[in-house]
Amino acid sequence: MSSGTKDEGTRTPRTLEEGERVLVRAKEGESYLLRLTRGTTLVDSLGVIDLTPAIGAPEGVAVDIAGRTFHVYRPSLSDLASQMHRRSQIITPKDALALVYLAGVVPGSLVLEAGSGSGGLTLFLATYVGPAGHVVSYDRRPEHQKVARENIERAGLAGRVTFREKDVTGGFEETGADAVILDLPEPWDVLPSALSALRAGGHVATYVPTYNQLERSVRALRTHGLQDVRALESLVRGLHVGEGGTRPEFEMLGHTGFLASGRKVD
Repeated sequence: MSSGTKDEGTRTPRTLEEGERVLVRAKEGESYLLRLTRGTTLVDSLGVIDLTPAIGAPEGVAVDIAGRTFHVYRPSLSDLASQMHRRSQIITPKDALALVYLAGVVPGSLVLEAGSGSGGLTLFLATYVGPAGHVVSYDRRPEHQKVARENIERAGLAGRVTFREKDVTGGFEETGADAVILDLPEPWDVLPSALSALRAGGHVATYVPTYNQLERSVRALRTHGLQDVRALESLVRGLHVGEGGTRPEFEMLGHTGFLASGRKVD
């Protein structure tokens, strides 16, 4: 029997709006992260382009640029990550997703990050906390934080992130955080400050490159009384898919870092 309400499985596509960030992508995979504006714009490698016809059009609309066909989309998280500028090594998407999971990050969370780097993890955190949440990213190196800030602004997520130029060994400025993530060479030195900033039931997560650092991180988590302590490494291997010839790729994204986490108890 019909309830007379709108079918919840039906959604009217939202058209592209002037001023929003879009991904302009060619069939060959060449892509650019741009702001959708009226009139001409100068873009490196493309020259002068005009995206005016895409304003008010459905996502995926085709536009002609210098005799080539490009399609205009709203950028996905994967698109934003691939378009990042890098000054330092970034946390890879596979590790960033695992840290979001281990730290229990959900929409509305307040997350503290120590080690902004180029903003690789910051991008994922800002996406997952949503408009109701917030990320505070600490780094003592202004040259790194400048790149991270620019990347977050290019992604359109600046309103969800506060950057603080500070060495967190002296403590965090926030309290009652839902999660603290430490991308530092010696996270055990910062753990007391992290726990002071964390609410009961919140999670601490660490990211380090070597076994020795992982051992000390886990030992510190246990020594400070955290529960549900666990450690993992994320490995990703692609597959070559063909009719009757599917096999693993010869190369894989192997070791990049070790992750550990624990939950603060009251």
